[in-house]
Amino acid sequence: MKKVQHYINGQFIDSQCGEFFDNFNPATAELISKVALGREAEVNAAVAAAKAALTGEWGQMKLNDRVALMYEVADEINRRFDDFLEAECLDTGKPYSIARHIDIPRGGANFKVFADTMKSYADEAYRADTPDGKKMLNYSMRKPKGVIAVISPWNLPLLLMTWKVGPAMACGNSVVVKPSQVTPTTTSLLGEVMSKVGVPAGAYNVVQGKGSITGNLLTAHKDIDAITFTGETVTGEMIMKACSVGVRDVSLELGGKNPAIIFADCDMQKAVHETTRSCFANSGQVCLGTERVYVQRPIFDEFVAKLKESASKLKLGVQHDESVDMGPLVSAAHRDKVLEFYEIAKKEGANVVLGGGAPKMEGALSNGFWVEPTIWTGLPESATVVQQEVFGPCCHITPFDIEEDAIRMANDTKYGLASTIFTENLDKAHRVASQIDSGIVWINSWFLRDLRTPFGGMKASGIGREGGHHSLEFYTELKNICIKM
Repeated sequence: MKKVQHYINGQFIDSQCGEFFDNFNPATAELISKVALGREAEVNAAVAAAKAALTGEWGQMKLNDRVALMYEVADEINRRFDDFLEAECLDTGKPYSIARHIDIPRGGANFKVFADTMKSYADEAYRADTPDGKKMLNYSMRKPKGVIAVISPWNLPLLLMTWKVGPAMACGNSVVVKPSQVTPTTTSLLGEVMSKVGVPAGAYNVVQGKGSITGNLLTAHKDIDAITFTGETVTGEMIMKACSVGVRDVSLELGGKNPAIIFADCDMQKAVHETTRSCFANSGQVCLGTERVYVQRPIFDEFVAKLKESASKLKLGVQHDESVDMGPLVSAAHRDKVLEFYEIAKKEGANVVLGGGAPKMEGALSNGFWVEPTIWTGLPESATVVQQEVFGPCCHITPFDIEEDAIRMANDTKYGLASTIFTENLDKAHRVASQIDSGIVWINSWFLRDLRTPFGGMKASGIGREGGHHSLEFYTELKNICIKM
């Protein structure tokens, strides 16, 4: 049986207590590996190694050398593309066709983009008069924040982990990563890359484990200088409380209940295609995905029919089948949670346009964690599946009459992560986008990303912004130096 180990101070190790937990293939529920369970000894060792790295070879490395090393990490990820692809898809159940174009390429790109950002970032300088008639010069400089705890999610494990590790290391920090317990493999595999290209020991560390054990120990550790987390809002609130001890910085990208607004003057084909993607891509397990769709009444029936037709063509299947559009959900627990939401929707009176349950799969796939792509109509805005994040392949579609109603309903949520707007009227697009309470608004598209732009959520969807130079605001400390001339 394959073992997934910790990676601490440049070495792969088992837990001192000898404990392991099971990791399953979501498509078949077969056991694929045993994962080391990190407790206090492993967390302490990883944090100590990360702290020592800051005053060792890693901390003394020149910027140009560090940037070159980040490029080597990216190149090695791409050289081992197939290894990362297989590991990621086996952990998550997602099709190769998705991970090949999004997850793995972005995993490498995150190191190059943020290395370039750090190298090209300009500091501030100001000259001014002093009260006694002389001159002063103020200039700013950045230094690494220190030891960064990276707690990464299971839906896009490599992409979202490197989205944090890339800028953290490019800025000169050391990291301790705690991946999700259900998707541990690519974070561990990255340790092999770090060793191969010569990243100094202690700069990159991985402690495998469960959030309730390993995660809690890591966030409470006194030598962690900042914590970055992507995941559900309740966990984010707990991490914020932990960060208050020691007044440590935190960056949180949390839940969402993202709206799409479809105006009558939209390009129907484009709106249906993009909304199919935003609702059902990665089996709906995308923090930026759409779960609430508001359609202007004149085209409501047509849009519902066309989205149903589009979603009904999605093919569910095993990872290596290149014709597959959707894989299973990531775990049995998450499947059960999503199916419970499906039942609640029926009990609250939803009109089930498509799906609404678990599909019948054949052979070994019959034991996997499958759910159907699902579309509802007919529920009030107060309904459970309209208010609460499901994080599955589903959406509820509601008609609206005027622009103001669409904006009001789109904003009627505690979340504010992402939204989409479909209209061919440019004035309307700008006007509505400016009034939507979300960190990112896509117009006539979905999931287009420029890594230089600010990324993060409003309200209960998070705190802070990452991306481009915005990441430097979190991963570095900015100091001002004042010289009297």
